Amino acid sequence: MDFSMMNCELLATCSALGYLEGDTYHKEPDCLESVKDLIRYLRHEDETRDVRQQLGAAQILQSDLLPILTQHRLDKPLFDAVIRLMVNLTQPALLCFGSVPKEPSFRHHFMQVLTYLQAYKEAFASEKAFGVLSETLYELLQLGWEERQEEDNLLIERILLLVRNILHVPSDLDQEKKIDDDASVHDLLLWAIHLSGLDDLLLFLTSSPAEQQWSLHVLEIISLMFRDQNPEQLAGLGQGRLAQEQSTDVTELEVLRQREMAEKKTRALQRSNRHSRFGGSYIVQGLKSIGERDVIFHKGLHNLRNYSSDLGKQPRRVPKRRQAARELSIQRRSALNVRLFLRDFCSEFLENCYNRLMGSVKDHLLREKAQQHDETYYMWALTFFMAFNRAASFQPGLVSETLSVRTFHFIEQNLTNYYEMMLTDRKEAASWARRMHLALKAYQELLATVNEMDISPDEAVRESSRIIKNNIFYVMEYRELFLTLFRKFDERCQPHSFLRDLVETTHLFLRMLERFCRKRGNLVVQNKRKKRKKKKKILDQATASGNVPYSPEEAEAVWPALVEQLQCCAQNPELSVDSMVPFDAASEVPVEEQRAEAMVRIQDCLLAGQAPQALTLLRSAREVWPEGDVFGPQDISPEEEVQLLKQILSAPLPRQQGPEERGAEEEEEEEEEEEEELQVVQVSEKEFNFLDYLKRFACSTVVRAYVLLLRNYQQNSAHTNHCVVKMLHRLAHDLKMEALLFQLSVFCLFNRLLSDPAAGAYKELVTFAKYILGKFFALAAVNQKAFVELLFWKNTAVVQEMTEGYGSLDGRSSGRRAPTWSPEEEAHLRELYLVHKDVEGQDVVEAILAQLNTVPRTRKQIIHHLVRLGLADSVKDFQRKGTNVVLWTEDQELELQRLFEEFQDSDEVLSHIMKNITAKRSRARIVDKLLAMGLVAERRELYKKRRKKLAPSSLPNGEEPLKGFGQEDLEEEEESEEGEEIGEDSETEQAQGSSVLSTENLGQSLHQEGFSTPLLWLQNCLIRVANDREEDGCSQAVPLVPLSEENEEAMENEQFQQLLHKLGVRPPASGQETFWRIPAKLSPTQLRRVAASLSQPNEEEKLQLELEAKVPGEQSPDEEHWKEHRAQALRALLLARKKKAGLASPEEEEETVSGKEPLKVAPRKRQLLDSDEEQEEDDGRSRAPELGAPGIQKKKRFQIEDDDEND
Repeated sequence: MDFSMMNCELLATCSALGYLEGDTYHKEPDCLESVKDLIRYLRHEDETRDVRQQLGAAQILQSDLLPILTQHRLDKPLFDAVIRLMVNLTQPALLCFGSVPKEPSFRHHFMQVLTYLQAYKEAFASEKAFGVLSETLYELLQLGWEERQEEDNLLIERILLLVRNILHVPSDLDQEKKIDDDASVHDLLLWAIHLSGLDDLLLFLTSSPAEQQWSLHVLEIISLMFRDQNPEQLAGLGQGRLAQEQSTDVTELEVLRQREMAEKKTRALQRSNRHSRFGGSYIVQGLKSIGERDVIFHKGLHNLRNYSSDLGKQPRRVPKRRQAARELSIQRRSALNVRLFLRDFCSEFLENCYNRLMGSVKDHLLREKAQQHDETYYMWALTFFMAFNRAASFQPGLVSETLSVRTFHFIEQNLTNYYEMMLTDRKEAASWARRMHLALKAYQELLATVNEMDISPDEAVRESSRIIKNNIFYVMEYRELFLTLFRKFDERCQPHSFLRDLVETTHLFLRMLERFCRKRGNLVVQNKRKKRKKKKKILDQATASGNVPYSPEEAEAVWPALVEQLQCCAQNPELSVDSMVPFDAASEVPVEEQRAEAMVRIQDCLLAGQAPQALTLLRSAREVWPEGDVFGPQDISPEEEVQLLKQILSAPLPRQQGPEERGAEEEEEEEEEEEEELQVVQVSEKEFNFLDYLKRFACSTVVRAYVLLLRNYQQNSAHTNHCVVKMLHRLAHDLKMEALLFQLSVFCLFNRLLSDPAAGAYKELVTFAKYILGKFFALAAVNQKAFVELLFWKNTAVVQEMTEGYGSLDGRSSGRRAPTWSPEEEAHLRELYLVHKDVEGQDVVEAILAQLNTVPRTRKQIIHHLVRLGLADSVKDFQRKGTNVVLWTEDQELELQRLFEEFQDSDEVLSHIMKNITAKRSRARIVDKLLAMGLVAERRELYKKRRKKLAPSSLPNGEEPLKGFGQEDLEEEEESEEGEEIGEDSETEQAQGSSVLSTENLGQSLHQEGFSTPLLWLQNCLIRVANDREEDGCSQAVPLVPLSEENEEAMENEQFQQLLHKLGVRPPASGQETFWRIPAKLSPTQLRRVAASLSQPNEEEKLQLELEAKVPGEQSPDEEHWKEHRAQALRALLLARKKKAGLASPEEEEETVSGKEPLKVAPRKRQLLDSDEEQEEDDGRSRAPELGAPGIQKKKRFQIEDDDEND
């Protein structure tokens, strides 16, 4: 689309704005509506920004909007609308497109919008436009906060945004072609701001406590004003040329003069200008051509120096992703009057505004009132104005707000954050690198200011500097920062200016640290060390938890001593039952599910010889859990109690693990390793050694970064070259590691330096190069392999072997070096790896370790040697968690299909397939493959097909029932720990009935205490949830939200919470939930039964009358279904109360359990497929009736899978 041709609607709208006649602009009657229409068009422009481009091509801002702004300022509605439109038109192109587009078509649109913005900036470079903005802003700021309306605040913000947008437009250097000391478009804009008085208003906004809401806007404008300026040059303006500047200019002139003299000398040595067609051909001996012969050179001898094998070849193209990052920041000297104005602005800003503004901005950043990445403006202002203060007349009080340890911490924190984001967010790595460069410069300026404070004549200033340095050098993160930045330096994202600032900052930090250590004598610093702890896995949970079960022989030995005590206690009528509680009310496990734990407590008391406590616990448990007569019937005789306690003593009861061991097993249940490595950070103090710290820089990555910067020694400043040479000299001379620089690329750089005609200007570099070369040739006379070592970068170990002899490290660290691999061991390792690599479900390395018994090896050594032998691609292939995916072959798929067709009618399809399949695979892999092959449509088809078993309801006699109870409870614990869902809803309803019985007394006491209304609310919630679950057919956890104050107080009552626990309501998860929740595992029938149990005792007669008065009439199916469930719940409640009072007859029980209208069993939930004990449990249950041994009826617990509840 050609955007130079304007849309007809846009053209009509722009024509209705008005026209310019001479210098006077005549607006049309519909001018205000037309401006609003343009705002509306911009709001609905497409992704190519077509409306913006058409308005830019028509120059609407230059020809219409600016004249309206300057000549019709008194028309307030029109003025506000024009400001809104200008803010929209001048917003940065990056905001319009999100980022610089990579697609060529969108990049063209981006460049076009940028061109129009540069035209807007040039049009705004006039005193008239900024004069109107300044006057309007002045009038608005004159209003007090009580007189200022919301529209006034919006207009102030829009004016500041408009100034920000205009200053943000980048300069077009190719089009302007301005040199230093010449006025560019940006300089003209700054001068217009100065003439209009807008700079004074900015200073007022920063210094006024009542205008702190504009602090970030003003700081952004100030940063854009000074973006091309150098603070040191501004500070030295008007004070004459400094001695340092003069010496720098003299050095540059000397370099140019020496190079010019060398070129003249080279031309003089060449042949005369007389042309000769017979220049001759020469053979270069020792330099081979493509074949075996020497190179034939067809040019004059004076050109032989420039000969290279690369002449005539096309240079290799470097991909974009490998190209070095470009320099984006450009510094230039503005016109003299602009620099003088900016210098005065800086001085006034430091004296009156800096501390207040930086404190306000820091507060905004810490309270997260600012926008994203606004901290970059804070760091820029810190860098610029502290450098200006240090170069002008150093006064620490002017920058005291940012001169503290907290500022160091803030900068270091952001620098580390940018560094981590640059490594993780690779698409925006360049943006993160630019932010990291800003943080590094701020850190450098903080160090420079502290260093300047050391030479201050004021003793208080020097003491403040000493305190700051003591805190900085003490903390380990500040010392490790530079090492981290060097090791992760990437020239593809970070430009050379970043590397230059990093080298200079490191030089300053090391110099300050060295001087501080020399003055202090000894320096104690913080040391953090990651210590690897080896924690052995719990192999025997019973032993680890301290609950070691006694053997039957020991139990029989203890029993004779207990019989006499038990008989005495059983006959004692004063034995109090209320003295001991058999359950833990504070536990998250419901009381109904703590029956097995109570049995274990009784056994522990017997084993400890505490007969009275054991008998008391037995009687208390009988009252709490009367159902099933597990702890004996209510009318049990004392002799029967003693026999029951004997059975408990000898029964193999399940032992529950402690919370720590249980948590460890949940975390590590999938790992089958014997040891676990944990990293623990240990913080300690140690005496600091500067040379030990310097050795941390003696690595190839740091040296390569310094050499990379040294390659541009001709463009570097003298200070930068000094910083590079000083660090390399520290490594080579102080640490005696000259061999770190024995590298071919470094020697090529030294050769270029020594052959440079202007080498006299780089005396320090030349001296260092000659020193390194001398050390190398001295070593080469002893070690002939030194020439080969030139091809590689070296670490400290290689350097030591080069200088002291190869193999010198073997004697020192022979105890720590890994034993070498013999050919026989390698062959054995290869054989073991090929045998175990395709075995599903086992760790290859662990299997090799178990069979490799020749020499003790570690897991790490085996993995690295497998990679070295080429048997594996990477160390990551041997991660402990997970198994390698083994593809299914065609024969294995046919075998799986045959086994599925053979066992698909059996109760346990998966178990039979896993037993008979040839290639052993996990249960989940087999299920996934069956689904992928289409043999089953969904996972529920593979669930186990269970048959209901009716348990006896009478209490058995003999020892076998109790043994069955213990064994079933053990299986119950294992099932609950593994999360298996292996029960029927009928058994859960029986368990819920016990909950009703146990909550009756608690509900009565709550009614008496005045909690009738909250109990009624809880009852209604339970019934409503039951109805919803019955209608929807699915269940999920439902929160109990108390809306009234009375219900909220009840939810905070301990007794009420205990009632909720007993009802099965789940408490809120710590840190994630707020309200109690009705679990998803409760069926509608269970919810109605629990709700009925909350009725008052005097309502029992009403319930009985209600049941007797039931007359079926014309009712809808839903009503009949609901009333049927309600009737069943009421019958169950009445039967439970009669049973507790001893009034229930067997006929009533039988009628309730198996009446004409049986309870409707809810559909079974899907079971977990990863159960290894289910078959054994079924075998154990089916074996008991055959033997004729009666068993105590066991309550099964449900663990229905609910994703919402677990979340």
